[in-house]
Amino acid sequence: MSDDTFPDTLAAAQQGDEAAFTELFRDTQPTLLRYLRVVAQGDADDIAADTWVQVVRGLRSFSGEEPAAFRAWVLSIGRHRWLDHLRSRRRRHETAMASVPEQAGPADPAEFVYELMSTEAALDLIRTLPRDQAEVVTLRYVGDLDVTRIAELLGKKPGAVRVLSHRGLHRLRAALNAVPDQRRQPAAETASEAQPGVAEDQV
Repeated sequence: MSDDTFPDTLAAAQQGDEAAFTELFRDTQPTLLRYLRVVAQGDADDIAADTWVQVVRGLRSFSGEEPAAFRAWVLSIGRHRWLDHLRSRRRRHETAMASVPEQAGPADPAEFVYELMSTEAALDLIRTLPRDQAEVVTLRYVGDLDVTRIAELLGKKPGAVRVLSHRGLHRLRAALNAVPDQRRQPAAETASEAQPGVAEDQV
């Protein structure tokens, strides 16, 4: 949905136009689900459904001129529903994570995140991050929110959001570096078996 068409679509949805609301839903739901699959995992679908119930109830009170503002609002509702869900079930999602060395590579780690962000494999990698880093990275690169909006949503300072994003990206970079090696090894073994007598360094 473009910035130009969003105001009219929003206004129509607020007046009860079902087609307009469906357009808002289709534009925002994939991002909401990816965010919730990182933070809420198996409960993502149920929480997303609860989120849209709240969106419908509060839609007329929302004011914004661009899709990013609406996306941030929906994600904020989703986050509050997730926190309510945790409190109601008395869960603790604080999991001990293995420490991954923060080694900067020659390429920008954000590029790797953007390349894989639409895949479940990418979401699985993000889930291995400490929760605060995972949430920031998801909001930044899945939700496509800027630092200021993320800071407002999480109740943090912009500088703290940047630090969490930086640390999360470099942890992902270290994890993603291992992926090509894992893929090359079986390929090399297959080629070696297919060409007996060929030296390993020639495969």
